Amino acid sequence: MPEVPIAQARDALTRLIHRAEAGEPVHITRRGKPVAVLVSRDEYERLESGAARRDFWQAIVDWRAEAGFDWPELTPDEVDGWRDRRPPREPAWPD
Repeated sequence: MPEVPIAQARDALTRLIHRAEAGEPVHITRRGKPVAVLVSRDEYERLESGAARRDFWQAIVDWRAEAGFDWPELTPDEVDGWRDRRPPREPAWPD
């Protein structure tokens, strides 16, 4: 993925568009920091359609399934036992 400063991107826009159309995203930078990405219309539509989006929890579930992760079955009592039952501390400064 090439990184191109804005000034160079202005001068070489046609070439960069051809690269994006070929499936190569082009990162546009300002003072060395990424500010935009030039992608093909097909890639943009794929991203907008939600095909590339996944619910965070679903991503975890999928990852665990693919990795063969054996998640232990925990009861609510076990999870509740992890809580710190001590009273909260007093603030370091007065109100």
